[in-house]
Amino acid sequence: MAALSRHADWHAFEAWRRTKARRLVLLTTKAATAYTGFTFAAGDILLFGRESAGVPEEIHQAADARLTIPMRAGARSVNVALSAAMVAGEALRQLRQYPQPLAPVA
Repeated sequence: MAALSRHADWHAFEAWRRTKARRLVLLTTKAATAYTGFTFAAGDILLFGRESAGVPEEIHQAADARLTIPMRAGARSVNVALSAAMVAGEALRQLRQYPQPLAPVA
């Protein structure tokens, strides 16, 4: 249910993104702003790095916003699939674009 686009490389993606004026929102452990304190906009692109190493510095620098998922001190990190679900859910909630519940079956 998602529109997927494949870009040849990071630079091709960045060129496309900039022509579309879409914000790149990076989720990283190196951010100070919690995803719950951020105002998402339609068209935002959410980017999640590898669990083991995150994303390269070049991508950190290109991000329009850097967000984190607050964690209790000493807790292990949340895996990338769960992180994506949490943040996408919050973005959809803010934008009121979440799916409507199905009508009960009689």
